[in-house]
Amino acid sequence: MKRMAWLLALAFSLIACSKEKDLEPPAELVDFSVKLKPTHLWSTGTKGGDEVLRLGLGPVIVDDRVYVAGHGGDVQALELGSGRSLWNTKTDLDLSGGPAYGEGLVVAGTNSGQVLALDATSGAERWRIAVSGEVLSAPAIGAGLVIVHTVDGKLRALRIADGTEAWSYEQPVPRLTLRGNGPPIISGDMVLSGFDNGKVVALALLTGDLLWTATVAPSRGRTEIERLADIDSALRVVDKDVFVVGYQGRVAMLSLESGQIWWGRDMSSYRGMATDAENLYVTTADSTVVAMRRRDGTELWRQAQLLHRALTAPAIQGDTVVVADFEGYLHWLDAATGEILGRAKLGGGRISNSPVSAGELLLVQGDSGEVQAYRARPRTAG
Repeated sequence: MKRMAWLLALAFSLIACSKEKDLEPPAELVDFSVKLKPTHLWSTGTKGGDEVLRLGLGPVIVDDRVYVAGHGGDVQALELGSGRSLWNTKTDLDLSGGPAYGEGLVVAGTNSGQVLALDATSGAERWRIAVSGEVLSAPAIGAGLVIVHTVDGKLRALRIADGTEAWSYEQPVPRLTLRGNGPPIISGDMVLSGFDNGKVVALALLTGDLLWTATVAPSRGRTEIERLADIDSALRVVDKDVFVVGYQGRVAMLSLESGQIWWGRDMSSYRGMATDAENLYVTTADSTVVAMRRRDGTELWRQAQLLHRALTAPAIQGDTVVVADFEGYLHWLDAATGEILGRAKLGGGRISNSPVSAGELLLVQGDSGEVQAYRARPRTAG
């Protein structure tokens, strides 16, 4: 019954989002002065899935390798520079979150509540284990543990050796939530994650003991839709600061040591954020991209020419900010001003998850499973 209630809540939330989209059509793309021209380098496929599933699948880059997973069950290791396949394991599972890399393993989760670990060198299966809920975000790996966040509001620590559970932690899940989960983040001897009730939690990595909890996006409003306060995007940890943004809530900077909120600004996002040396970049719920100063939250610019295009969280590539949209377009923005500099089109349609940058390269995985790599050429004059 609990599972059914969650599914009904999910259906209502999707209907609400659908109605909002009907009222606010996506912005039409307009011509702009091209100052950066992306070059397509290579592409490959991973067996994608239904475009409406909003899965937590995206590339992970480790040195000169890329690990990718598709909803159809394929997990692959690719050569970063060329896209050449190093191994391809067909798991026959409905993969939905990951992959993650760490301690010699590549780990992904499924719609049916399974976690699968493969050998990172060969792709051979090391173990698989059932957990109680769907996995819609990448696990975190460290200190001999795989940390998994499931849709039933639980964090589970699984042992690297065999997948057995070392500890678990749970936050209550509201009756109505958005589809998605914030991925756990390991920082030193702590693991942090946001939850659907608007809380951020820090736990001791080895034991799961609660270190602190902070309410970043408190529920407010008369209806359950108005009270949605999910933190579905990844936290960002920079030095001793934690950056977080929630749906119908706030973007905030917290103390890593105590969870104290240093500053907060009203903002709604279920997509996420990126950081560079000085600034924070957020994709809001209506697909505005906002740049803020990290130290105090002062707004620097906002780019609203891509409204309601279901933009991904931003990725930082050099001095640009890159987002992708529901039609498969990638947009390069000037990190200093927000000006649109360049654009490219992925062949596979909708892109739900943020691009991933590695030096000059940018990787993106569409919801159809297609993975492409780009290099952005230097800006031209004018």
